[in-house]
Amino acid sequence: MNIRTENIPFSPPDITEEEINAVTETLRSGWITTGPKTKELENRIARYVEQERAVCLNSATAAMETTLRILGVGPGDEVITSAYTYTATASVIDHVGAKIVLIDTAPNSYEMDYKQLKEAINKNTKVVIPVDIAGVMCDYRKIFEVVKSKKELFEPSNDIQESFNRVVILSDAAHAFGARRDGEKAGKVADFTCFSFHAVKNLTTGEGGAVVWNEIEGYSNESIYNLYMLYSLHGQTKDALSKSQRGSWEYDIILPAYKCNMTDIVASIGLVQLERYENMLNRRSEIINKYDDAFLNTEVTPLSHFSNKHTSAGHLYLVNIPSITEKRRNELVYEMSELGVSCNVHYKPLPMLTAYKNLGFNIKDYPNAYIQYSTEISLPLHTSLSNDDVDYIIAVFKKVLSN
Repeated sequence: MNIRTENIPFSPPDITEEEINAVTETLRSGWITTGPKTKELENRIARYVEQERAVCLNSATAAMETTLRILGVGPGDEVITSAYTYTATASVIDHVGAKIVLIDTAPNSYEMDYKQLKEAINKNTKVVIPVDIAGVMCDYRKIFEVVKSKKELFEPSNDIQESFNRVVILSDAAHAFGARRDGEKAGKVADFTCFSFHAVKNLTTGEGGAVVWNEIEGYSNESIYNLYMLYSLHGQTKDALSKSQRGSWEYDIILPAYKCNMTDIVASIGLVQLERYENMLNRRSEIINKYDDAFLNTEVTPLSHFSNKHTSAGHLYLVNIPSITEKRRNELVYEMSELGVSCNVHYKPLPMLTAYKNLGFNIKDYPNAYIQYSTEISLPLHTSLSNDDVDYIIAVFKKVLSN
């Protein structure tokens, strides 16, 4: 095996001249903030996930937090999520003043333990945030079963909560744009679904995100859309595009809200990415299949991206090596880098991080999450990889494992 002189990056953005030209066109148009490109991207995303409306914001984090605020979640409430996720999933709960409730993963799984989820739901629980790790959707049928089985405990604190009359399911689908489970796309299953278009995501706008939702009894999709507009643009009754119409300067501020809108500059990137997206997903699938074939009959246990029940968006390639320790895993990541392959770890469970330790969480209470983390390595998975790159990554990985 010849050692490469050039490093294989972990997750670079896939940007072509088409995206660059689209940004240039937008810059020359004279409209660079939230405007026609953002509205077009919202419409295209809604069609892609088979929903009536979508809202584009500056991040998936903003999409999740804004959703919690629209739902009226705040002090005295509890929101449940997985201990095995990035901080954004849980930090938004803290932002709105609610209590973070973390659930351990099921044994040998990246999904939360649904038995523990059921036990954690009480009269203060308002929302559950499942996490679609690596582009693989959670078992939402099971999550809905759990939530509905505890329906009698639910105590709504405003009209929109009353329209659900149960705990609301808000999907952190940051990794899962384009994924399917049980024949339904991410965006069609949970009550609300939030996607990320960050620089490392499958479809990128540099920074950005979107939220979609299922129909809510007593509320039109237009009224929900307008709530997102209010919360994301200072509580102002008109956005810049509406105010730009002839003679239409006047507006009101309904509430002292927030500023997290998407701009037309980044939306123009997203529009091109969406045109290319199916080809990008197909290439990710090809790479995953090459990896899977290479690790058959080895000690490496990859996350299952494809089955007769689910199709992953293929955002990350996570593998576990059950026989290793956290220390040895860290050494493997370093040894891979020395041979020109950048790897990563997804994720360090939240109770291991200082902010969450300070909130009283202890990793000893989440043994399954710790085991998943301590034996996990993420191999490069992106559409700029050639087949030769993938073959080299596999060879290097097998070499360092054999050591």
